[in-house]
Amino acid sequence: MAPALSRTLGPSSVAALRPSPSCRGLLRAALAPQGRGASARCAVGVRWEAARRRRMAGVRCDAAVAEKPAGEEETAGEKYEYQAEVTRLMDLIVHSLYSHKEVFLRELVSNASDALDKLRFLSVTDPSVLADGGELEIRIKPDLEAGTITITDTGIGMTKDELKDCLGTIAQSGTSKFLKALKENKDLGADNGLIGQFGVGFYSAFLVAERVVVSTKSPKADKQYVWEAEADSSSYVIKEENDPEKMLSRGTEITLYLRDDDKYEFADPTRIQGLVKNYSQFVSFPIYTWQEKSRTVEVEEEEESKGEEATEESKSEEATEGEKQKKKKTITEKYWDWELANETKPIWMRNPKEVEKTEYNEFYKKTFNEFLDPLAYTHFTTEGEVEFRSVLYVPGMAPLSNEEIMNPKTKNIRLYVKRVFISDDFDGELFPRYLSFVKGVVDSNDLPLNVSREILQESRINYA
Repeated sequence: MAPALSRTLGPSSVAALRPSPSCRGLLRAALAPQGRGASARCAVGVRWEAARRRRMAGVRCDAAVAEKPAGEEETAGEKYEYQAEVTRLMDLIVHSLYSHKEVFLRELVSNASDALDKLRFLSVTDPSVLADGGELEIRIKPDLEAGTITITDTGIGMTKDELKDCLGTIAQSGTSKFLKALKENKDLGADNGLIGQFGVGFYSAFLVAERVVVSTKSPKADKQYVWEAEADSSSYVIKEENDPEKMLSRGTEITLYLRDDDKYEFADPTRIQGLVKNYSQFVSFPIYTWQEKSRTVEVEEEEESKGEEATEESKSEEATEGEKQKKKKTITEKYWDWELANETKPIWMRNPKEVEKTEYNEFYKKTFNEFLDPLAYTHFTTEGEVEFRSVLYVPGMAPLSNEEIMNPKTKNIRLYVKRVFISDDFDGELFPRYLSFVKGVVDSNDLPLNVSREILQESRINYA
């Protein structure tokens, strides 16, 4: 065992040991185990020199760092937290993350879907959360005259504290926290169907809205709360809802007061219907939009008696006959009603053995607006470092030109992540260019996305 020195070495210290035949070797083992050769050595910031004088063996050590003056202590630097200019940060989040304004609807519908999923999970252990709340659904009502869009879900809702944590804290994802709790609870397990992950999707509402009002009721709270914020403000307001006509049994209602430039585009019911079908067609819960419809009805039409002057005799006859002659006619009337926007189901989520050929053909025609049945199709699931499901089709009609065969911009492959549409523009990244005529959908739960969820992050998984 290496000898222990009898004192702590300072800048220049001397220690003495009793003589021993192996004294020098022991000193080497203590201070420089790997060393051989001259008696002057360096080890871990210490320079030492061993020598034998008379009947004692000594070692002189010079410390590499000088001692600090007495009374002087090492002072730690002060610790500071990052600061942010909230108004500027919000402007960057809203206008720099997203390349298209229309994605606000995808983000808000995805949040509503997550709220419904959370309620469904909690109802497994506590069925009382479903009481008196209606069906699990999402409703979107545009109002062109008022310049508003109202998105309502019958999900889990939020308490006052959750409003402050989720909407008042940028990049705080309530869904991510919920998923973490699920993974820790083995009784419920974890479900990858929850969409949110970054905590910034809600703020995409300010892409088109100058003011946002959120009214929410949680089954865990007795009161309903209203969260309100302006697009150009760094603060928000939370208050209790006292209007009986605005009370919710459960869930969240988001009202967007659209900017003048965006009012006529995004308050149009047809436009809203198209966005839902494009981005959220395969969300697990029904999505209803407020649409103008028309129908034909038969009405009775009174027929006045012919002739300007009627005789007393004819008048008496009409009186005895009773009512005037009537005939029916058909007219077209317009009315407003809720319409299911996502009636097509994600066929790739089903077992291929349970899907009929006619269902594959019908899905192909609706998804890609085709009128001919596909020539061939394949339905498969891949598992590994990344898991995805896919249905691919060979169109029933060949491309009209050679350019279409090798064209990487055909947008024939639609990428979904957790059944939410991400993109169809990949420039040959997901599929070889010589197969660009193939059409289909690819859906994955774990592909890495950027914060805006518009494009894939660069990853070796993408090219595997």
